Amino acid sequence: MAAPRKIQLVRIAHVYYKYTDMDKAITFLKDFGFTEEKRVSDDKIYWRGYGKEPWVLCAIKADKAEFGGAGFVVESEEDLQIASETLPKATKIYELTDAPGGGKGVTFYDPVDGFPFHLVYGQTPAEMLEIPLPHEPVNYPTEKNRPAGRFQRFEKRPAPVHKLGHFGVRSTNFAKAYKFYCDHFNFIASDLIHDAEKIDRTVFYRLDRGDEPVDHHVFFFAEGQPYRVHHSSFETHDFDTQVLGHDWLRERGYKNCWGVGRHVLGSQIFDYWYDPHGFIMEHYVDGDLVTASEPTHRSQAGPGSLHVWGPDVPGDFLD
Repeated sequence: MAAPRKIQLVRIAHVYYKYTDMDKAITFLKDFGFTEEKRVSDDKIYWRGYGKEPWVLCAIKADKAEFGGAGFVVESEEDLQIASETLPKATKIYELTDAPGGGKGVTFYDPVDGFPFHLVYGQTPAEMLEIPLPHEPVNYPTEKNRPAGRFQRFEKRPAPVHKLGHFGVRSTNFAKAYKFYCDHFNFIASDLIHDAEKIDRTVFYRLDRGDEPVDHHVFFFAEGQPYRVHHSSFETHDFDTQVLGHDWLRERGYKNCWGVGRHVLGSQIFDYWYDPHGFIMEHYVDGDLVTASEPTHRSQAGPGSLHVWGPDVPGDFLD
């Protein structure tokens, strides 16, 4: 019997987080740049960015703080059916009854570490929010693009989230996880990172959308013990917006994890923060785009593999 076709993912859409203290979570999410979209109850709130995704994060009150998985939009309801019938501990197709944008979903569980993974179809897109964002041209030493008398003026505020860009986890069995996600989904490895023995330990996956340009990665995992979510990453508008958000978070007493700096793989300018529950959240700007024709690149892990400028990599970022 032939294996079912690969499930076709279109884009990453949202993440779920469970919090023990919703008041602290709500304050942080606002300071990070999310917009509250729908309060189902004081124990469940959907948050959006200013883009067309109906929501990008669902905050849920729970007895234990934990990552509730990421959601990806699939190409068709048939993809949901294949997922429901073939993936580990997959649910039947269900209605997203209280979520902004509606739609249908299937949840399955990672075969290595058991974290939830969500697939959705049929959501109604949102209208983009009207948020003032800078679009002034940049002046260079020998190329002056901004006319005389047009000034750069900024307002202190959080860095507004546009969309969810990617998430990552620590996997306890890299080889098994890598085979599973390659076998069942249209993931392509943009970069594979190996150790000194040439054994692959980290993958940065993008989506195979043919000639359509896509983000360098939407999902990554690195081998390590024990399993944990590493971070979720959200795009904001530009570098000035990002650094204004950095200062906003710093002035309100949140703990910076790492940043601001420039990654090598994916090229993003990054800024990682701890929320009050210890989760790492990233603002990024200026990431690379690739198509399916870009080959997989391989490199060895080392001191210069993570960033080209910025602060030294903190030890707890790699733990």
